[in-house]
Amino acid sequence: MEKQKADAASGQVGDPRRETGGSYGVDAILRACNVLHAFHFKGETIALKEIVSRTGLHKATAFRTAQSLVEGGLLEKTQAGQYRSRVHIPARKRVRIGYASMSENSVFSRDVTDGLRLAAQENDIELIECDNRYSAKVAIRNAEMLVKERVDVAIEVQIHEQVAPIVAQKFHEAKIPLIAVDIPHPGAVFFGGNNYVAGRIAGRALARWAQKRLGGEVDAVLLLALPAAGPIPAARMTGVAVGIKELLPSLDETLVTRLDGKGGYVESMEAVRNFLGRKRLRRILVGTQNDASALGALRALEEAGCAEHSAVVGQNATAAGRAEIRKPNTRMIGSVAFFPELYGKHLVQIALDILAGKPVPPAIFVKHVLIDKSNVDHYYPNDALLTTPDSDTLLWNFYH
Repeated sequence: MEKQKADAASGQVGDPRRETGGSYGVDAILRACNVLHAFHFKGETIALKEIVSRTGLHKATAFRTAQSLVEGGLLEKTQAGQYRSRVHIPARKRVRIGYASMSENSVFSRDVTDGLRLAAQENDIELIECDNRYSAKVAIRNAEMLVKERVDVAIEVQIHEQVAPIVAQKFHEAKIPLIAVDIPHPGAVFFGGNNYVAGRIAGRALARWAQKRLGGEVDAVLLLALPAAGPIPAARMTGVAVGIKELLPSLDETLVTRLDGKGGYVESMEAVRNFLGRKRLRRILVGTQNDASALGALRALEEAGCAEHSAVVGQNATAAGRAEIRKPNTRMIGSVAFFPELYGKHLVQIALDILAGKPVPPAIFVKHVLIDKSNVDHYYPNDALLTTPDSDTLLWNFYH
């Protein structure tokens, strides 16, 4: 107890390495350096409250450190009770992260980008951005551009499996660490969804709905895939099939049909239209690669007059998907959330850990949750504040 009192009196409450980042240096000196670095430009005056905010020090510790620097002549206190640095601290080199987004036309991609921009700003990181525009050729050019920019770390979001080795090699040759989002790239740290798990969640949701509404009787199961993305994202559709089969073990596997929805609203709608045009079916379960595909499939089912006895589950739980889920009589019964709005802070932390030489797992998966009518307002309570267009306006949008 006496030691705790003495520590409190000296400002050394708890482990001082939590305040200084941990080192073998002298804690008081490191705290003083921390305070001096809180001043962003020559002549800036800031209050004690701002010093506390910028350094993370306890108020009492920050006050004693600042006063010590005043007595030592490195800070001066103004008549207004604020502090001004009397020394010039060279600016620390900002971390530069290169970021190649999938496409500005992608709702999912824009959520990732917005979160990454915010996290970069909060960590004083320079973000060098470019848009892959869903193009394999553009992805290669953007990789070359980021290498020329000599970024410290690269974050790559592109869906073409065949160019992933090319993109990865360019960063490897430049000795730039690479983080690959959602689509694996050789030698890169993978961050994104666990496709098999996400698909299985969707499959089980479809099967439960069929048990409750159709007595388990199904005429067809459609799996709207995205073959161009390669075998890893394809595991999503494998998971859907497994999830359905787990709860509907007697389902005839010949009823399962894979279609190429290309991850798009229009393409998925046309694929389902063509399929239904050849058959007279009523009870259909549809698993999809993403919400755009789910919405396109749903519209095709409605056109054919078989939506009442059918169900669709999307992936990514985008704003448009959530808007559809909230409709009273929709047959889009859910979407598996990937929470792309949270990707940014995780990606920045991974990048900083890599640069600090900390061990980073080769693959880091996000948490998945089935979003449906029962929980959509819990996970996304602020949707009403968004100016999200109705899902039908996605007709010409192609997003992940």
